[in-house]
Amino acid sequence: MITIILNHQPYDGTDVTWNALRLARTLYKSGQKVNIFLMNDAVDLARDKTTKPESYDYDLVNILKKMYAEGVKLQACGTCNARCGLFKNEPYFDDKVSSTMEVLSNWVCQSKQVITF
Repeated sequence: MITIILNHQPYDGTDVTWNALRLARTLYKSGQKVNIFLMNDAVDLARDKTTKPESYDYDLVNILKKMYAEGVKLQACGTCNARCGLFKNEPYFDDKVSSTMEVLSNWVCQSKQVITF
């Protein structure tokens, strides 16, 4: 199991989030079990309200939704929902992804690798 923790605002003018999703997708397609945990401003990635700016080539929210539907485990910090991102207190696209530090702690302990972006 590999856990990837994202912290950056999805559309922050860099490719940090895009590269994290590319890595997660590649690992998953190669047979790895992948967990994605969103913290800080990265929680906007789990919100339908977050839309792709015209300057970006890829819709990162849709990429994440597709990966989630295919079986990549996804959790987003419940505390960060109210405190972080551009759309504070907006719901996540699936209520089941709202999570806790305890879940992240368990994932970290169980993972063979933890990667942060």
